[in-house]
Amino acid sequence: MSQTDSDIEDSSAPLVEHLAELRTRLIRAALAFVVAMVICFTVASPILDFLLIPIEKSMRALGNPNPVMQYTAPQEYFFTLIRISMVGGLALAFPVIAYQLWRFVAPGLYRNEKNAFLPFLIASPVLFLMGAAFAQYVVVPLAMTFFLGFADLPSFVGALVANGGDVATATKDTGIDIVFNGKVNESLDITLKMIVAFGLCFQLPVLLTLMGKAGLATAHGLRSTRKYAVVGILTVAALVTPPDVTTQLILFVVVYGLYEISIFLVARVEKKRTEELRAAGVLGEDEDLFGEFDDEK
Repeated sequence: MSQTDSDIEDSSAPLVEHLAELRTRLIRAALAFVVAMVICFTVASPILDFLLIPIEKSMRALGNPNPVMQYTAPQEYFFTLIRISMVGGLALAFPVIAYQLWRFVAPGLYRNEKNAFLPFLIASPVLFLMGAAFAQYVVVPLAMTFFLGFADLPSFVGALVANGGDVATATKDTGIDIVFNGKVNESLDITLKMIVAFGLCFQLPVLLTLMGKAGLATAHGLRSTRKYAVVGILTVAALVTPPDVTTQLILFVVVYGLYEISIFLVARVEKKRTEELRAAGVLGEDEDLFGEFDDEK
């Protein structure tokens, strides 16, 4: 499809004006992040309770009717809330940050490029939230159950009862009791890592489809590298999940499913572009710019 000067906005501003515009957008994005972080800090404690639900349920399921978490330094709980506020603030401010990014790059895009880019700007946070929810409600509970399965929680409960709810002490005359005294920041660290890892993994369709639109990836190329994708996904699953087969298999199935969806989306992009080139007379009816784009092949 041909493009004329009327398709693109005036972007002949001097470099200084572009830099001033970039500074303005960055300042607005930073202010949005700070405001969102402050808002999240006011409700950081309930957010922490929500993020610790998987470990709470796992501890109850393993025999501890009254789960207890602790912190061992005066500043530890405060900085734990700060971490939650930063992550939550970034998520809350993302629409504003994305809008500022869009306003900066939009003048340099053709009209059809804007129409193509905007859906990805919307799909990206939606897919991240889906990945984060999947981690919170499926993966993290499995991980906590796996890890806590090695702890002697019944002994821990008995020790607490014997000591009136204080820190557990030995319950055996000989040997050493191995019990779980959970720290808030370390337990939260596992949850946040899982949420971020799965949120990023769910960006795969957006990334590959954008690469397809830019001509950096093709459906045929993605199909031909399936075996390498399988190895890569298994490697990622082994790195970001606990060392149990169930959790790794869940991550593999989900991410590989996203890979196959990406192939379908890239094929759709190629099919649409081929049809546009045929309509413009650049390609003949029997010509195909990308080869076969049938997702069955």
